Amino acid sequence: MNHSTHVFPSLPSQLTGQNLVSHAGLSVLTGFLNALDFRQLCEDRFSQFVPATATHRPGKILGALALSMAAGGEQATDIDQLRAAPDLFGTVASDATVSRFMSRIKKQPDAFAYGFATMTRTLRSKVWAAAGPRDPAKLATAINPLVIDIDAPLVHVHSDKEHSAGTYKGGYVFSPMIAMADYGKANGTGEVLAVQLRPGKRGANSAKSHIDILDQALAQLPDDFYDEHGNLCGEKVLVRTDSAGSSREFLHHLDSLGLQFSTSYSLPVVKERFIRWIDEKKYWEPALSADGGQRDDAWVIDASKVMELKDYPPGTRIYLRAEPLHPGAKANLFDTDGNRVTAFLTNAPRFNVAFLDARHRARGRCENRIKTLKSAGLGMLPYWSFAANQAWAGLAMFAVNLMSWLQLAALPGGHEASVWDVKRWRYRLFSMAGKIVSGGRQRRLLIPERAPEAQLLCQLIEGIGALFQRWRHGELAA
Repeated sequence: MNHSTHVFPSLPSQLTGQNLVSHAGLSVLTGFLNALDFRQLCEDRFSQFVPATATHRPGKILGALALSMAAGGEQATDIDQLRAAPDLFGTVASDATVSRFMSRIKKQPDAFAYGFATMTRTLRSKVWAAAGPRDPAKLATAINPLVIDIDAPLVHVHSDKEHSAGTYKGGYVFSPMIAMADYGKANGTGEVLAVQLRPGKRGANSAKSHIDILDQALAQLPDDFYDEHGNLCGEKVLVRTDSAGSSREFLHHLDSLGLQFSTSYSLPVVKERFIRWIDEKKYWEPALSADGGQRDDAWVIDASKVMELKDYPPGTRIYLRAEPLHPGAKANLFDTDGNRVTAFLTNAPRFNVAFLDARHRARGRCENRIKTLKSAGLGMLPYWSFAANQAWAGLAMFAVNLMSWLQLAALPGGHEASVWDVKRWRYRLFSMAGKIVSGGRQRRLLIPERAPEAQLLCQLIEGIGALFQRWRHGELAA
């Protein structure tokens, strides 16, 4: 008689009425929202979007949507995962209630945008102050400023929506402008300051769009970036962009605000003698790798005295970088010696060429934040209405920032989870199973002690509890 050997145990399945929870790890986010006094803050900002006698208040609706998006939800109806565990998440609004809430937002998009912006700024100020020595506002100086990355990725949607644009492949896209804070690799993954959903036909190199999103981002910075008269301390902020942000109009706007900038620059066609000078690597110095080590196959140089810049802000300098062509890349006019030559502009008060180059190339981290933002909801804009999709994009930003704020304020410096992206949070923590039990007139959430991240969950809950007590007793000023 032959017996087959299974790869995994084969167990019979049956339904049960026990209080099992499939997303018990989300309890760290519910506890964090409670500690932030999220319900009262939303009541102050968004009470006009629900009837006065409504059972489901704005904080509960927005909080449930943000939790669902953090857990991987792509539609408003995905909050049914939370609705299935009322003992852990409470009473969750119905799909119809959420739909009516979004309909009111469509009628008053400016009021919602203002309330949402002031809410997130209040929360950011509160969390950054709780970060102690890792507070990005306290760490920002003229020598080591807070870096704000600006980028305009394409977001593909599955059908024709208001203000979307068709592509040659038959799909549809939006072209949002995104501003992100990169407060250092050692302090977490960074966060998103502002998302401006734009029609799909908008170009990435629009100076007006760059100025608009920058204004929104600067308005999100805590009071530590402003003096007693409300004036921005621009030297404590560096704006970093790709070549789409190198327009003279935008750079002059940055200069007028006193901001530092570091922006990629498309090299113009220059004279032949400049190309020969570029080939002479004896004038260059070695570039640095991401971890600060010296590279043997990449070089950088200050070319400000050789390549004249006209009509740019005073103090603007141009730096060149040369490195071997990537496999499959085609050489252009400047790549005569087998190296790709790129350039960036900056007005930073530091003149260490290798350092400035390494800091500019660290802009690649913003691509990870955009990927995270798309994974948290921006990649699936579910509504036809442009205003509703803008609100959804804001909620995606808020879901991402909740995890960033957890990393910044509730985890000790250097913890391995301080650099996790949203997908790892979902797989390692948020999807953790649990069981709710009652006893001694209390309900408790039981977590398997053999779960790989059980200790992390307990550590986060303990840290959030400590933050709540300090906020409640006024020990932390927002």
